[in-house]
Amino acid sequence: MENKDNYPLILVVDDEPDVESLIRQRFRKSKYNFLFSHNGEHALSSLSSIKNIDLVISDINMPVMDGLTLLSELKNEYPLVKTIIVSAYDDMTNIREAMNKGAFDFITKPIDFTDLEVTLNKSLKYVQELRQSVLSLQENNIMRMFVDDNALSYMLAKMQDKTLNSSEYIEASIVFVDICGFTSLSENNEPRNILSLLQTYFDFIVQIILNNNGRIDKFIGDAVMATFTSQSHQRNAASACLEIRQAIAANDKDLIAGDLDFKPNVSIGLNSGTVLCGPVGSRRLNRYDFTVIGDSVNVAARLQSLANPGEILTTKSFASHLSEEFKFIEFGQKQLRGRQGEIDVIKLLSR
Repeated sequence: MENKDNYPLILVVDDEPDVESLIRQRFRKSKYNFLFSHNGEHALSSLSSIKNIDLVISDINMPVMDGLTLLSELKNEYPLVKTIIVSAYDDMTNIREAMNKGAFDFITKPIDFTDLEVTLNKSLKYVQELRQSVLSLQENNIMRMFVDDNALSYMLAKMQDKTLNSSEYIEASIVFVDICGFTSLSENNEPRNILSLLQTYFDFIVQIILNNNGRIDKFIGDAVMATFTSQSHQRNAASACLEIRQAIAANDKDLIAGDLDFKPNVSIGLNSGTVLCGPVGSRRLNRYDFTVIGDSVNVAARLQSLANPGEILTTKSFASHLSEEFKFIEFGQKQLRGRQGEIDVIKLLSR
């Protein structure tokens, strides 16, 4: 006997005893699997226990539960399962009601099996496309959990002109925010509690970055990297840094998970300049991160490493753009790891 396990599964609901034998005989060599129920109530029981039913063919006039009632139940409980209604040609009132209730198509009795096969193929194609659309939507929603919306918009635009793997130079401000003390905290506490606390911190930080027109580039352990690219990117980035520091300090009681003895604080590195923006990753794995790279990014990261808890460190060049609006003080000339020579480091204090 031919294995039909991968064929579409169709549930036929009809109380006439010869319908099952006729359909089995007519479609014995077809690429369909059929199940049979004699009323709507039994059909719902089948649908609840068998999860891969693709299509329902239902008569209207049946005992216990008629086809119109079944159709209403299917619409509410199984919206991806489409229904073909079968009824007498002169029963157009019920057929019209069935179509209004969401029936995908209808055929009339006596059944023309050639017409039924055409209707089956059309209906199953629609069901397959519908399920693929739902799957794509679910995959898209999952992807949006891991990929920033701005990155998706950029990639979609690049796909239109077939330059997805290309990069471009842009002017941007880069921020690295590190949650101080998490490494030592992790040594003596349950990882699940640490993760919960970390996610709570990230929620605070991310919302402030988004409110200031920033984009989350990536999460790096207990740190966040953000990029600001609007016309006022330096001002937005500086505002975000001050607001993050203030919010963490003001909500320290809300940010303590369980019995963890930990007072929240952040160290922040901030810089701006020309960066290369685009996908970075492995062609072999076909996996990429949408990010920015360049010396300005490296300096921001090194400044964050240099900053003490509660400090926001930046460069003299960055401070020069905002000296009339924000208060800065000199932090001194510092040697940044991996760079030759010293640079003038500036501390951002307030507006």
